[in-house]
Amino acid sequence: MHMKTMEGLVGSSASIKMMETPIRIYKEARRREDTAVMERAMGYVDDFAREAEEYKGKTEEGMKKEAEEAKKQEKETREKAIEKQQEKNERQERIKTEGKSDSAEISEEGKQAAAAAAKEIDGTEPVIYTKTGEAQKAETEPGISILA
Repeated sequence: MHMKTMEGLVGSSASIKMMETPIRIYKEARRREDTAVMERAMGYVDDFAREAEEYKGKTEEGMKKEAEEAKKQEKETREKAIEKQQEKNERQERIKTEGKSDSAEISEEGKQAAAAAAKEIDGTEPVIYTKTGEAQKAETEPGISILA
């Protein structure tokens, strides 16, 4: 909630509550037929009513600013959604034109390394790969161990 709106609502509410006392005094003075007290009490009522009207104006200003900010935020949100949709459409178009699969090429160095590794290790013997990625012949039969 915007600060002006909050200030206006609180101020207006307080002014209206503060009018209750002079109105009560006015009613008592009318019962006693004391016109001087009645006039003075109505003066206070007028002051509080004027104050409440001023706060009403602040509330309206705050609400207008809130509405402007909400419109601005909604516009930004809408623009972001449009951008995301356009990006998605562009990606889909690229997929259609380029094909649905990814491709990878192995460099000459990689091909040579793979060929060398295949010559070094016989495919029938079990191997173990080290942390560096080198294949070594396993000393024991490979197996799966499950520890409880």
